[in-house]
Amino acid sequence: MARTSDADLKPPSSQNGLKCDDLRKNSCHSKTEKNGPQTGVGSRQFSHDTFEQPPMYVAVMTYLGYGIVTLFGYLRDVLRAVGLEKCHVAQEREEQKDFTPLYQDFENFYTRNLYMRVRDNWNRPICSLPGPIFDLMERVSDDYNWTFRFTGRTIHNVINMGSYNYLGFAENNEDFLKTVAEKVRQYGAGVCSTRQEIGNLKIHEELEQLVADFIGVESSMIFGMGFATNSMNIPALVGKGCLIVSDELNHTSLILGARLSGATIRVFKHNNMHSLEKLLREAVCSGQPRTHRPWKKILIMVEGIYSMEGSVVRLPEIIALKKKYKAYLYLDEAHSIGAVGPSGRGVTELFNVNPADVDVMMGTFTKSFGAAGGYIAGRKELMEYLRSHSHSAVYASAMSPAITEQVMRAMKCIMGKDGTTEGIRRIRQLAENTRYFRAKLKDMGFIIYGDDDSPVVPVLLYMPGKVVAFAREMLKRKIGVVVVGFPATPITEARARFCLSASHTREMLDKVLQQMNEVGDLLCLKFSRRKRSAFPDACKGENTEADS
Repeated sequence: MARTSDADLKPPSSQNGLKCDDLRKNSCHSKTEKNGPQTGVGSRQFSHDTFEQPPMYVAVMTYLGYGIVTLFGYLRDVLRAVGLEKCHVAQEREEQKDFTPLYQDFENFYTRNLYMRVRDNWNRPICSLPGPIFDLMERVSDDYNWTFRFTGRTIHNVINMGSYNYLGFAENNEDFLKTVAEKVRQYGAGVCSTRQEIGNLKIHEELEQLVADFIGVESSMIFGMGFATNSMNIPALVGKGCLIVSDELNHTSLILGARLSGATIRVFKHNNMHSLEKLLREAVCSGQPRTHRPWKKILIMVEGIYSMEGSVVRLPEIIALKKKYKAYLYLDEAHSIGAVGPSGRGVTELFNVNPADVDVMMGTFTKSFGAAGGYIAGRKELMEYLRSHSHSAVYASAMSPAITEQVMRAMKCIMGKDGTTEGIRRIRQLAENTRYFRAKLKDMGFIIYGDDDSPVVPVLLYMPGKVVAFAREMLKRKIGVVVVGFPATPITEARARFCLSASHTREMLDKVLQQMNEVGDLLCLKFSRRKRSAFPDACKGENTEADS
């Protein structure tokens, strides 16, 4: 059902009465820029976002690799059907064969025949703080990864290149965590109630005010789970008769929230302003299908930093299009808040745009702040509306007091309200580590995606066999990495995703780079056709620490 009472997100009734001729006559957008049509925004900010294409043989070998493993998958299914191989997968009971099946054989073909063979590369149990280094519990499988058993050994001092601990606040420094311990003594570990009942604590309201001050908006609202911040709040903002224009690489939480809303969804190509403007123009000119009535709301949904691509949103251009077509903008800053910008205030600060130009600002505390939960920020009227209409606000338990204090501690440190410069030092160190790591990987010949400012660094591996071999080889060298393949990525773009942290030292990064160079040569992963320098030169150079 559409929420027409949401005044702060409802556009003027004439927005979809605009004619195409009126749009073309908009004098504010008379110049065509290189990176976007008629947005009035220069292209300088976007020159560092790269998506290099591999040689043709890489794509051919990738498809061939998937074809071979699929062929062997069907062969193994035949062997299981005739009883020559034990079947570990869940199956329908014989007495229920006439029932509607709970398990679809074809749907879980990929899981049982491809994923299970390489499952040891995921869900690895750690047994220490997830800081720049961590400890892993060793496990082995006797049945090709259907089950695991622990050996009792611990793999110590593995360099952590996979956690979202951007500013290093996932730490166990006793001096830093004193206030968190005090809040546990004062309030306990949990609230056991929603904020609308008896779970609203003073520190919750203090954090909301702190978040609003940090971002530079009127008000904010916090939630106990980052994923639910998107999936449970988007249905409160739009509904039937509304249009969501979503980037094709948006996170699952945004996609789920859009689907739950009941609004019509249209997808534009990733960071492609031509594709976005085409959809907006069509939506304004044509209106809703069949009736051609104006859309009640048009909401553009994007992310600050895309977690699988490492690319940064083209925010100034999107804001220009949003104003031109009188739409609304929902910005997910889960990976960008705290991680980019001179003072860690996200992509609005990175591009020097007014936060008020973004109608709904969303972010999480699970990454840069070393905690859990998320927030929605914007106009005060919007927050008051969400407090009574958001499922996450009405039904979910309030944020843990200890988590609330941890977020406040980290945010005050970033803002300098703790009386130190530790927060700004970490922000600068993260930026330094990001630029250094990205530059060296490019010099070595790897294809990496994303923007130079993004601490998310995807290294393209492409072929399924190389993905598995890369993860296992890196763990042998005591480097923990995250590898991602189909269906989480396009079938030809499997990758390893590195996440940089301010807590990584130059020695750690140099060790990772050295091992990457060796593994890259061993597995033939250096697909870039750009000119590059030799690795010894790549790892040398002046140590330009951020705090120098």
